This record gives sequence, structure tokens and C-alpha cells, in this order.
Amino acid sequence: MSKFDDLVEEYEFLEADDRYRLLIDLGKELEAMPDALKTDATLVRGCSASVWVYPTKQDDGRLHFLADSNAAITKGIIALVLETVQDQPIDDVLKTDIAEKLAPFDLKNQLSSNRTQGIPNMIALINETAERYQS
Repeated sequence: MSKFDDLVEEYEFLEADDRYRLLIDLGKELEAMPDALKTDATLVRGCSASVWVYPTKQDDGRLHFLADSNAAITKGIIALVLETVQDQPIDDVLKTDIAEKLAPFDLKNQLSSNRTQGIPNMIALINETAERYQS
């Protein structure tokens, strides 16, 4: 079972407050993003909180993302989104339906619209990055 599958299973059994804690804890596990990378160029548009994502292509062709937010729950959502594709080969990233993988978390009904409005923009950024690196 992957870490993502474990998260889905755990999330299903939690009450609302514990789900928030799970997201916050997940955000705390994100790899630190250097402040120098938190620029206008890495800022994800459409998020209520500040969200930065910096993609890199590893030597073995896998995509790795550094990300951060100034809001704890938003940072957890970012971590959850990245968990679907982090360190995957570019072709696998392009084949992944991130929104579908996130469906079990029902984020739109679990969180306020302010907290989830940037998710489609993050997914688009991931897909655009994979397409750019594939070319």
C-alpha cells in the first residue's frame, strides 16, 4: 500500500477536527522550500493563502516539487496534492488524474471554498510542468 492509499484509508475514519489535524501534520512533513524560491514566478494564482510551488526534473526523469504556504491547512492540502505525483516519472504524472485521486477526501465539502479554490490551479501547474519537461 502506498503512503497515499494509507492517507485515504486513515482520512475516511476521522472526524472533521481530526481531518484538519491530519492535513496540518501532512503539511509539516513537506520538504523545506528555501525562501529564495518563494517568488512571484513560483506563486500559484487563485489561492486564498500564499502558495509557492517549484518543480524540478530529477536526473532519472522523475518530477520533484518543492512547495510551501503561509497557511497550515493550505500547506497540508498542497502536501496531499503533491503526494499523488511526487517523484513519479513524467509519463506517470501525465497519466494521473489528480482530481480523481483526491476525490475520496471530498475536500470541497470538508473545507471552505477559500481553502480549496486554488487546487485546480495547482493541478494545472503540475500537468503543465510535466508536459513542458516531456517535450
